[in-house]
Amino acid sequence: MYAIILSGGSGSRLWPLSRELYPKQLIPLNGKFSPLQNTCKRIKGLIKEEKTILVTNIKHSADVKFQLRQIQYNGVVLAEPMAKNTAPAIASALSYIRTVSDCDESVIILPSDHLIQDTDSFLKSVEASADAINDGYIVTFGVNPTYPESGYGYIKTGNKTENFYRVDKFVEKPDIKSAKEYLKDKNYFWNSGIFAGKISTLEKEFSEHAKKIFQKTQSINFNESTNIPYSVYEDLPEISFDYAVMEKTDIAVMCELACDWEDLGSWQSVYKIKEKDKNGNVVEGNVIANDLKNSLIFSAKKLVAVSGLEDVILVETEDAIMACKKDKSQDVKKLYDNLKEKNLEAKSIHKTVFRPWGYYTCLADGKGYLTKLISVSPKQKLSIQSHNHRSEHWVVLEGKALVVLDGKKHYLESGQSIDIPLKAIHSLQNPYDDELRIIEVQKGDYIAEDDIIRYEDAYGRV
Repeated sequence: MYAIILSGGSGSRLWPLSRELYPKQLIPLNGKFSPLQNTCKRIKGLIKEEKTILVTNIKHSADVKFQLRQIQYNGVVLAEPMAKNTAPAIASALSYIRTVSDCDESVIILPSDHLIQDTDSFLKSVEASADAINDGYIVTFGVNPTYPESGYGYIKTGNKTENFYRVDKFVEKPDIKSAKEYLKDKNYFWNSGIFAGKISTLEKEFSEHAKKIFQKTQSINFNESTNIPYSVYEDLPEISFDYAVMEKTDIAVMCELACDWEDLGSWQSVYKIKEKDKNGNVVEGNVIANDLKNSLIFSAKKLVAVSGLEDVILVETEDAIMACKKDKSQDVKKLYDNLKEKNLEAKSIHKTVFRPWGYYTCLADGKGYLTKLISVSPKQKLSIQSHNHRSEHWVVLEGKALVVLDGKKHYLESGQSIDIPLKAIHSLQNPYDDELRIIEVQKGDYIAEDDIIRYEDAYGRV
């Protein structure tokens, strides 16, 4: 059995914590590991690691690979040149599988942003779908709804056999009135977004219902690279697998997902999974609260003081504050879309940006300059690189640094500094056991992250 893990989303409903360049599937929302890492760990006992195909955006591929290394998981990462929703992503993964295997095996398709804690029951649900898969059906996994949720899609089921339900229709996110009606009707289930089928079955349905996507993705030469060419994606429709295939096929059946399940798609869903105090609150970070009830208050840095609030979500990051009614948390996407329309940087990137080697925080910027705090984790190093438009000045604050500058090694301790001239080939490294923190001052006529020419990189970003 193969697994396709979809990890290309932007997580817009979890803004401002989730950003376009570091979305929710990479952020530990409930414990030590990210949703992406938990998804891989969940299927480890069922599917061989080398048969796990992760599809992500090229902007996230280095972070995805780093997170796999953190959990010592040997999955395959396919990098999309642009976001085109789930249908092209799944078709591309099927094309990759055909490149490496002639066998007509089963495939399970998994989003990377679900919380499932009862792994044994989840795996049993997957195993219970085997007969339907072998009989040539595409299986969708439905969740028995426990409350009216307008943020989820629904599946209306028809006749039930011993192992599965026939799918009558799919219902996109309904209004709350309809969701309340669906809760009373035992024929309606939440659509988990998890699918399974034989490779040949999925290919046949793609070729019939999404012919252009199927043909273009079949042309990808994965023997050359796991990066999908721009020419393949540039004129493909941006469409989900649900719309492109599942709503058109006549071989869709549903198996019930008989385990706990939460789609981490909104702040309300994050509130649900967190441990609460006696007043029903989730309070994390630098927060002072008085007369607070049934709310989530999160502070990344600043002191947040709240009083007399009930049923609210308030999230503070270094460069943004978001507040909404708890039952309106799905509407955070509208705020994100507004940021996108205005082309504001806050939609894409944090002031603190995480990288495989550590993180950096933007402290101050202006015309022709940018100041950062850079933190390099022990035993990590930045790529060997140069810049065409800026010079840099580094001052060590904590720890010790190894700086490679035009082939020569420099060892710096706290309080020491070094200049990195324009176009000089350089690397900042931390071969030691303690965290390294430096101040970096960039100066030049163009200050941006794309002014980097990489020559060597431990994280595959050359």
